[in-house]
Amino acid sequence: MKILLTNDDGIFAPGIQSLCQELEKEHEVTMVAPDRERSATGHAITLHHPLRAKEMTFANIKSKAIAIDGTPADCVKIAIESLLDEKPDLVVSGINAGPNMGYDVLYSGTVSAAVEGLLLGIPSIAVSLVTDNNWDFDYAAEFINRLLVEHKNQNLDAEILLNVNIPVNAQGESRVTKLGNRSYRNTFEQRVDPRGERYYWLAGKAVEEGNDKDTDVMAVKEGLVSITPLKLSLTAFSEMEKLKKWDL
Repeated sequence: MKILLTNDDGIFAPGIQSLCQELEKEHEVTMVAPDRERSATGHAITLHHPLRAKEMTFANIKSKAIAIDGTPADCVKIAIESLLDEKPDLVVSGINAGPNMGYDVLYSGTVSAAVEGLLLGIPSIAVSLVTDNNWDFDYAAEFINRLLVEHKNQNLDAEILLNVNIPVNAQGESRVTKLGNRSYRNTFEQRVDPRGERYYWLAGKAVEEGNDKDTDVMAVKEGLVSITPLKLSLTAFSEMEKLKKWDL
């Protein structure tokens, strides 16, 4: 299988390098990723300056690797439309260092890269490691390699991407989930720079409330791999008939 591998943590991140080493054992992998960390960039694309692509070499990776000075969505777009000789069979984004659950998917560069794959007609998977301090990506990489076998054999709707969150302590069991309630209490810490000007540093504490066992949040809390199917369409079809009756 021809796989386009990307992320939002940057091409030097251990997550993408671990996944590339695992996937290239059985697949033809091309790694096209940001040249530096681009976390929480959402689906931003670059319009006002040119993108530069630099081929990279890594001691433990045999696959072709290209660093892009743009966003995760840029990486997928330029790879499929300009850099690759033919379209890949699959786009895989990750392994992200940290979860992408609940409302995270709206901000996540990891998920947005997978979304860009779908927009360009390529089946896509986003994968994240859920941990605070044990950054061991080996099991997550092995799980994704196994998931690809089932993904290839099953007839998944072409408009669906899989958002996979893997606890670092996972033992092999998984659960198909829905997006849970995971938002942030944002805190802007005000500081003063050496010139006396105020600036603000955004931080935030994750809030996970009102989640049932079918959510991604609860699955990973139980040590299970969470697999959430996501759709591109945001249209609230259930409300269309109501809106047609408005007196406008």
